[in-house]
Amino acid sequence: MGLPADGTSELLIDGKLVPGSAGTFPTVNPATEEVLGVAADADAADMGGAIEAARRAFDDTSWSTDHAFRVRCIRQLRDALREHIEELRELTIAEVGAPLMLTAGAQLEGPVDDLAFSADTAENFAWNHDLADAAPQGIPTRRTVAREAVGVVGAITPWNFPHQINFAKLGPALAAGNTVVLKPAPDTPWCAAAVGRIALEHTDIPPGVLNIVTSSDHGVGALLAQDPRVDMVSFTGSTATGRAVMIDGAATIKKVFLELGGKSAFLVLDDADLGMAASISAFTAAMHAGQGCAITTRLVVPRARYDEAVEAAAATMGGIRAGDPTHKRTVCGPVISARQRDRIQGYLDLALDEGGRFACGGGRPADREAGFFIEPTVIAGLTNESRVAREEIFGPVLVVLAHDGDDDAVRIANDSPYGLSGTVYSGSDDRAQTVARRLRTGTVNVNGGVWYSADAPFGGYKQSGVGREMGVAGFEEYLETKLIATAIN
Repeated sequence: MGLPADGTSELLIDGKLVPGSAGTFPTVNPATEEVLGVAADADAADMGGAIEAARRAFDDTSWSTDHAFRVRCIRQLRDALREHIEELRELTIAEVGAPLMLTAGAQLEGPVDDLAFSADTAENFAWNHDLADAAPQGIPTRRTVAREAVGVVGAITPWNFPHQINFAKLGPALAAGNTVVLKPAPDTPWCAAAVGRIALEHTDIPPGVLNIVTSSDHGVGALLAQDPRVDMVSFTGSTATGRAVMIDGAATIKKVFLELGGKSAFLVLDDADLGMAASISAFTAAMHAGQGCAITTRLVVPRARYDEAVEAAAATMGGIRAGDPTHKRTVCGPVISARQRDRIQGYLDLALDEGGRFACGGGRPADREAGFFIEPTVIAGLTNESRVAREEIFGPVLVVLAHDGDDDAVRIANDSPYGLSGTVYSGSDDRAQTVARRLRTGTVNVNGGVWYSADAPFGGYKQSGVGREMGVAGFEEYLETKLIATAIN
């Protein structure tokens, strides 16, 4: 169930593994640039077939109403994934370039275990509840609020944390009673295809309920937002693409969930342990080569201690080498592709043009002849008005900015089109909490607190998205609300 023995993967459509009508496309190990094998390349007709299968499974079966059966199927999937966890780990490291250490958490094992939360939520959810009897317009009426599945869900996911994001959609969407068509990123097709094969061979999920369509063509994924047979699109990716998904979905007034970009700020107040905070910020920014939408990539520190903060951040980040993700101590592996590496390098070049300087890093590692690696980089000397400080880079790049007190720190943090995450460090929890509540972001880490958890809602303000993923709030994104009013005789 890990790396395909024959070097190829297939589509899962209507309970069958089938080839792609457009042939195959390669999937590449970003640490070595070697081709791992090929994935089935779907075309529009394949996607249409998957949508039709999902529509039929929702409309013509009891999947949406048999809560106990769905709970059992999701628990089967979780157990089967756990049984194949080592093969999935090998696949994830090879295809994603994810450091081995991260596969014990958010890159693999954590998301697999989190499927239990979706099953438990569905099992214990109040699918119906009564309002107090009333007599609107003088008619005695008993009123019941029913929660029901949305219908067919199109899930479009990126490559940076494929298992976490795939399961954060599949778990609640399926548990809520929806049928799903998953379109994963072209960079990581095997991670999704492996889940499809496991689901087919080891669970009782009926045909058409779960469909997985890999394709090299982003236009194939766009069909999910355009097709009237799809009731909801759940998208994670760039803000630019999310905007296009929203526009496409508007034609059919489709329900749209968006989890988009970020340029989150790490605020260090003047009573904090500056060296420790700067080091934590640098370590976080380098993890998984900075390929995380919620990573804090702006370190905002007291102006009077700016140089000290830059030095501390550079000492930590300069000591983190971009290295082989199979090694157990690697923190920063490769970025996903040559295209992404070149994009990051473009921002590094821009930083110099904008008047910044590198406190460490700044380009490709000299000791890496192959692989899509970028040195962990600390940039100093810029203001929050620079493009490098405002735009999402998605690489191991930390920009250090100066603030002139708590109000100014909050102003800088909020002066962004994004609002996904943030961090506040202070010697006083109360002071840090006060600042945290002023940030226009969906999540905030205060003095080292951890916001990532299966039962905790995740999402952003402003151009970082619409809606919440994970937690009960994430489960309810996949539900409609129906009021049933019955006259009392």
